[in-house]
Amino acid sequence: YHPAPLSEKSPTDTFVVEICAMYKLPVNYSIVSGDEKGYFIIRPSNGIIRTSKNLKLEDFPINFKVRATDSSNAAIFNEVEVKVEVIDENDFSPVFPSSLLEERLPEHSPATQIVQLKAQDNDTGRNGFLTYGILNGHGLKFRINETTGILYSTAPFDYEEEPTEYQVVVYAEDDGIPEKKRGYCTVVIKITD
Repeated sequence: YHPAPLSEKSPTDTFVVEICAMYKLPVNYSIVSGDEKGYFIIRPSNGIIRTSKNLKLEDFPINFKVRATDSSNAAIFNEVEVKVEVIDENDFSPVFPSSLLEERLPEHSPATQIVQLKAQDNDTGRNGFLTYGILNGHGLKFRINETTGILYSTAPFDYEEEPTEYQVVVYAEDDGIPEKKRGYCTVVIKITD
């Protein structure tokens, strides 16, 4: 048996799977090995397995054995393996080391790399996989590499003709399930004469 993965936030008494042995007489079901931490309980009469406590992601997957025993003769039984997996919930938002950065960019610089931004996400798997984007690009004067987090200018600036300061809001977004989460950082770019 390989039931659908459970969320790490599944409450106690969550249905996991129903074990069913084909036998002409009534059977009793029991968990015989593999669930040393006692995450699961089984109803002896119908083979329904439920969670018995909160699940810890780091303990999974768990493979345990269920035994179906002839209710009148304990010497007659069979066993089946059950594999239960737990999926990591998207607990954390990405976080930048600093929410405000200041960078200087000399005027007349060709399109150039300004700064590499790096956010941290304490989730695992796709919940911790980050992509980067810009919330406000100031008329496409800036772009970001969505994989590396490197922020670039896209054209030279003129100190006398344009604003001398830009605030670019960058976000890091995870690929979380059921929802994506974002963290933000403001990069103040000062154009120097």
